Amino acid sequence: MSRVTPNYVCQSCGAQTRQFFGRCSSCGEWNSIVEQIPSSFERNRKNQRRSSSKKPSEQRSEPISSLQDEVLQRLSSGYTELDRVLGGGLVPGSLVLVGGEPGIGKSTLLLQSATAIALQESVLYISAEESAQQVKLRWSRLEGKESNLQLLSETNLDPVIQELETLKPAVAIIDSIQALNDDNLSGAPGSVGQVRECASVLQRLAKRQNTTLILVGHVTKEGMLAGPKVLEHLVDVVLTFEGDRFASHRLLRAVKNRYGASHELGVFEMQGNGLQEVRNPSEIFLNEKSASGIATIVACEGNRSLAVDLQGLISATTYASPRRTATGVGINRLHQILAVLEKHMNLSLSRHDCYIAVAGGLEVEEPAADLGIATAIVSSYRNLILPAGTVLIGELGLGGQLRAVNQISQRLQEAERLGFKRAVIPQGSGVKSIKDEFDLELLEASNIAKAIVLALQVNPERDC
Repeated sequence: MSRVTPNYVCQSCGAQTRQFFGRCSSCGEWNSIVEQIPSSFERNRKNQRRSSSKKPSEQRSEPISSLQDEVLQRLSSGYTELDRVLGGGLVPGSLVLVGGEPGIGKSTLLLQSATAIALQESVLYISAEESAQQVKLRWSRLEGKESNLQLLSETNLDPVIQELETLKPAVAIIDSIQALNDDNLSGAPGSVGQVRECASVLQRLAKRQNTTLILVGHVTKEGMLAGPKVLEHLVDVVLTFEGDRFASHRLLRAVKNRYGASHELGVFEMQGNGLQEVRNPSEIFLNEKSASGIATIVACEGNRSLAVDLQGLISATTYASPRRTATGVGINRLHQILAVLEKHMNLSLSRHDCYIAVAGGLEVEEPAADLGIATAIVSSYRNLILPAGTVLIGELGLGGQLRAVNQISQRLQEAERLGFKRAVIPQGSGVKSIKDEFDLELLEASNIAKAIVLALQVNPERDC
């Protein structure tokens, strides 16, 4: 018999080595390399691949122009917010990966969606982490109705494949992919080899019998999806479920979508009978009362516009190094805006602590929020209240100039729908041709000083 050579596989990135190292040379993780001995199944598969590669092959490719266009027939998930994030619904034969923190509501959302889909189509819910009775208790608590939802509690891959081939459901949900294991492979469930092989087998089955497959994935302590990175490349859609355990609302975001726009956002609220859709999410991120240090922006998440309140607090400090804290905004972006304000508006912000937070726990990464952040800082620094009904849209350059942002018409439409009366925007945004379409007072400014004066309606010589 030939000697079996073990492999050493990194559990974080999947890199393989011939000897053990305390630190992975690919991803830099410590104590992540484990020994993995190839099973007879893996060795036989490699031998078959070598023998088949020696046979002459026939051409299978064809010109792309000769292919016929096919219309995607999507399945409704039963929730408008989930359909929005998916790009219009579930595509038959696609793979969807849903990740999020433990207890955030992934299983609750998918169980509710599976119950709604089962009223029209065949759905199989595979629970690899809970027993059938545990899933039934949660289903009853979520006001589960009579439906044709099929339930299977199994952790072994072979019975799962047999059930999928026998039932041939339109939609199958596996909760979770890290809990499945293949007896033909070495390694514990959740290891790199197990996750990669189980996902590959399920992908081939889903494409072959045109079954929409939804996989639930674990996340690491850093908030990244656990398992090999190839898992995210393998699937068609990657969704992340976010939220604060101290708040009731949850945010569903599309990180990757081959059938629609990425970075779409869906908003849900956790209640006693499960997750409920939030049709007007701007209400969550807006304050009813005005105060100094509060400015309103319109952020775009995919094709959705959201009006969001930014809260700023400037406080004098006696320490040599002032404190800068940002919640929901990039800290480097905040440092840049503070430097621009101190340079071009002569504000001694280097002697003050600065705190910036986005209302509702939303993450705002786009540069269109720069003008709102700067206005909130100046409003708190001078103890001035922004006039009611004012919204701020614009990117701030290092020279103090305001730059135009994309989707300006869509942002203004959302502001008008919510009842705003004034909008401060960069000069040259191209709104002259559509200015009459909005019932808004559009105030254009070329630099940050003019924008602050227009927004706060102040005397620049006296107040700024």
